[in-house]
Amino acid sequence: MKKLLLTAFLAVSVTAYSQWSKPAASPKQSIEQQFSLSKISVEYGRPGVKGRKIFGDLVPFNQVWRAGANAATKITFSQNVNFGGKIVSAGSYSLFVTPTEKEWKIMLNSVANQWGAYEYNEKMNIAEVSVPVQKLGDKQEYFEISLQPVDDHSANMIMKWDMTQVLIPIKEAKPETILKIIEKLNDIKQIEKDAAAKK
Repeated sequence: MKKLLLTAFLAVSVTAYSQWSKPAASPKQSIEQQFSLSKISVEYGRPGVKGRKIFGDLVPFNQVWRAGANAATKITFSQNVNFGGKIVSAGSYSLFVTPTEKEWKIMLNSVANQWGAYEYNEKMNIAEVSVPVQKLGDKQEYFEISLQPVDDHSANMIMKWDMTQVLIPIKEAKPETILKIIEKLNDIKQIEKDAAAKK
């Protein structure tokens, strides 16, 4: 009887503990932001400062960095966009950074799923943009990527860690086309509204 109870207890304990996991050194984050007629999503790992010197040391200057931890950062655009001045087709891409003290070069690579920057191939880049480094007033302990709407047609992607921040503007690839689509959607809604009113 005691063996039976012990076996049952162990079975329950294993089941309970299997639902848990050890705290991750670099927690995985997924973000999604409605953008224009669709959305933008980002998946990345969030390393912490943890008392270390980050840029120019842990993340060396003039070397390609995965823009996070573990797997390379993955960004998905559900429509064509203007990414920092470069037209990028809808799809998923890995995002890499080459940081320097004064600016970061941001690269979108057509190989969306990569582990770190170990197999990074610049020949597979579909866009490269350079943005200035901004100094933060307060330390950002964990690396963070956010998508901040500017208006109905644009947003800023902000990356910050330690005392450093960069901002990449994202806009609609063809605003005139988007406006025509919005006009058609408004016309359809009006037709549906009028039809409902007649019933």
